[in-house]
Amino acid sequence: MTYNPAAANPLFGNPLKTRTDVERGLRDLFDPLLPYFSEGGARVRLDGAGAHFDRAAADLEGFARPLWGLTPLAAGGGDFAHWELYRQGLANGTDPDHPEYWGQVNSTDQRMVELAAIGFTMRMLPHLVWEPLPQKAKDNLAAYLKHARQFDYADNNWKFFRILVDLGLEECGVEFDRSLTEKYLEELDGFYLGEGWYRDGNVRRIDHYIPFAMHFYGLIYARLARGDDKRVAAYKERAKLFAQDIQHWFDEDGGTLVFGRSLTYRFACGGFWGALAFADLEALPWGKIKGHFMRHLRWWADKPIAHGNGVLSIGYGYPNLFMSESYNSAGSPYWALKAFLPLALPADHPFWMAEEEAAEFDAEPVSMKHPGMVAFHTKGNVVALSSGQQNWQMRHGTEKYAKFVYSSRYGFSVEADERAYHQGAFDGALALSDDGRHYRVRETNEEAQIAGTALHAVWKPWSDVTVETWLLPANPWHIRVHRINTPRALHGTEGGFAIERADLNADTYIDERGRAVARSKTDLSAILDLGGQREGRAHRALPNTNLIASKTIVPQLRGDIPAGTTVLVTAAMALPADAGADAALANPPEAPDIAALESLFAREGIDVSAILVPERF
Repeated sequence: MTYNPAAANPLFGNPLKTRTDVERGLRDLFDPLLPYFSEGGARVRLDGAGAHFDRAAADLEGFARPLWGLTPLAAGGGDFAHWELYRQGLANGTDPDHPEYWGQVNSTDQRMVELAAIGFTMRMLPHLVWEPLPQKAKDNLAAYLKHARQFDYADNNWKFFRILVDLGLEECGVEFDRSLTEKYLEELDGFYLGEGWYRDGNVRRIDHYIPFAMHFYGLIYARLARGDDKRVAAYKERAKLFAQDIQHWFDEDGGTLVFGRSLTYRFACGGFWGALAFADLEALPWGKIKGHFMRHLRWWADKPIAHGNGVLSIGYGYPNLFMSESYNSAGSPYWALKAFLPLALPADHPFWMAEEEAAEFDAEPVSMKHPGMVAFHTKGNVVALSSGQQNWQMRHGTEKYAKFVYSSRYGFSVEADERAYHQGAFDGALALSDDGRHYRVRETNEEAQIAGTALHAVWKPWSDVTVETWLLPANPWHIRVHRINTPRALHGTEGGFAIERADLNADTYIDERGRAVARSKTDLSAILDLGGQREGRAHRALPNTNLIASKTIVPQLRGDIPAGTTVLVTAAMALPADAGADAALANPPEAPDIAALESLFAREGIDVSAILVPERF
């Protein structure tokens, strides 16, 4: 029988309809880790891949991250047979004289991240992980946590990690300096932008860390904190506002917008919906919240996201180191288990008792001024036009933050070779080259504004080349207008959405002047030059560049750009391959009037929040 990589996914075949199904999914995800626990229980080493931090910290990551799911399981009354293993690991990992000691924290350190799960577990399950420990182990664990929390944490969502450790220490009766707790809570409030949106530190990026970190930890605090009623009320009110927008980062089938860093955490993206339930916050009707949560888990159940041994891989839709971050070790993907937070709730909680409700999205675009996005829904997909964000720190940060458009169904691609211009995918992007080998794409914006449902940005691929880009929704299409001012001749390649490619070139490719179209068994993707001057190419992208499909086709428009001022007008769309897609292809949008766009932004343009944050790095 031919090996089916999808069947190695521990969620494969699970209907994920009930609380019992979700429990089973969590157990199935954890069980493949058991052979990789060290003899003393403190370290979990899954393979030989490295991260920028040391091996002991990576092994702690493998040990601690499953607790994000196991702790709610036990708190909700679920059985777990390996708490003695975890107690042994906690004792040995914090014992300086034990060979499996995790190493001392002496500065900003990855260990700080992983200790948050331990603090959360101590707060939720002291009878399982604290009270049974001998006094020496208690003393070592308390000393380890107290030592780590005195150092500066990264100036972003990491500040919540000290808060979670403090909740655990408090629950277990350990004395500590509470002034540090209050200091970080105040600094976290400084990241709040309004209308439910945070930024993840003093940076020009607003990504999935807002739902699965800032709000996730805030809602845990809202449920578990004592004597901080004002802040708890603020966290709940912010999350309620945020739910109105973030629902539009999810599609009707449960997929989420593929955007930003740390996408290897996969279904952690659904953690926000579970955190609302954990905090007893009905930000949307319970049936809607449960629908978003369960559909998201089901979306992942048929993806080949695990190795053959059932261990989650680094990657997104399949194992893929191209898209990984420098801080991804083999244990990193287990932050996905944050999605299982609702298992802490009893079966009769309104979240679990509710009947799932469909998302019921309409076709109207939704403006989000803080992340600089205009989202709209198509069949089985959400599309987000984007301007205003940047990330120069992360691998492939440009592809993760600075493309013109992102999608849940079609993901995005990272480039595999910066010296192979003619082989680039460039989906959702405009690449410019002055030598036919190297290329530049948008990395950051000089200006970024939103006006109604339109976006405008100014960016400079070279110091002497300026591009103005307008982005407009025209559901199911979107329109891009580029006004390029260059002192020298360039060549340009602009890509549409990437769709999965079949073997043996069994798809349909249309390469024509003014358009490129790719049709597979499941999807149709098209890009049109509304000015008619560029050549179309249905490009077979390099393998393993797209985050969802390992082999893709990307329709592209390609052509020369002379010195002076050139205007390019593009329409792009992708849909499931059916009569609706054919009808959309036959009815493209018309080119907008640039003077009218300029007038619109002169009257109504406001700066995207993300671009207003000074970049420290």
